[in-house]
Amino acid sequence: MRILLADDATLLREALCALLERLGHEIVATAVDAPGLLRAYAAQSVPPDIVVTDVRMPPDGTDDGLRAALSIRRHRPMQPVLVLSQYVAERYARDLLLLPEAAVGYLLKERVNRVSDFDRALAAVASGGTVIDPEVTRHLLRSDAAGPLDALTPREREVLALMADGASNAEIASTLFLSDAAIRKHIGNIFAGLGLCPADENRRVRAILVFLQAQHAR
Repeated sequence: MRILLADDATLLREALCALLERLGHEIVATAVDAPGLLRAYAAQSVPPDIVVTDVRMPPDGTDDGLRAALSIRRHRPMQPVLVLSQYVAERYARDLLLLPEAAVGYLLKERVNRVSDFDRALAAVASGGTVIDPEVTRHLLRSDAAGPLDALTPREREVLALMADGASNAEIASTLFLSDAAIRKHIGNIFAGLGLCPADENRRVRAILVFLQAQHAR
C-alpha cells in the first residue's frame, strides 16, 4: 500500500516508516504537523491508499492531527484514514468513527507493537472497513452518560480550570507554555464544546459556572 504518515515524534515516525516498509508498504510522504499533513496530501497526484496520522500534533499540540484527517475526509470522503493515539480524543473520535463512508480506524499506539494486528488493521481500513481499538470503544461507551465537561479535551479542561481560577488569557498562556493564539483557540473550542452561543457576551462566565457546577457534582 501507498501510505502517507504523519507524526511529530521523530523516533516514532522513523520507526513506523521502517516497520511499514518492512511489511512491504511504500511511504509516499511524511509530515510532522497538521498543516504539513494537509500540504503533503494535497501534493499527491494520486491519493495514498491510506493516511496514518497521530492525533496530538503541532501547531496546537492537541487534536490537530485528527482534525486534519477529518478535513481530508471532507474533501475526499472515500479516503481511508487510520488514526494512532496515546489517548482517546473523544470529541473528534466520534466524528471520525461515525463517518458514513467508513474506511476509518482509531488505534492506541500500544497496538502497533502487535505487528500482525497493526498490518491487518491497515488492510481493513484501506479496503473500506472500520477498525476501533477495544479501549476506545470502552471509553466511548462509558462517556455515553456524558457530563458537561466530557466534550472537552484534557488540555481544554486545563484551560477552563485556570479560567475558573481567574487567570487571564496571558496568564493561562504563561502557565501552560502556549501562545496567546493557542489559548484563544482553546477557549473557542471550550465554548463550542459546551454549546455556548457566539452571540452570548457572557460565554466566559457561563463556561466557568459549568466547570464549577461539574466540580461540585463530583
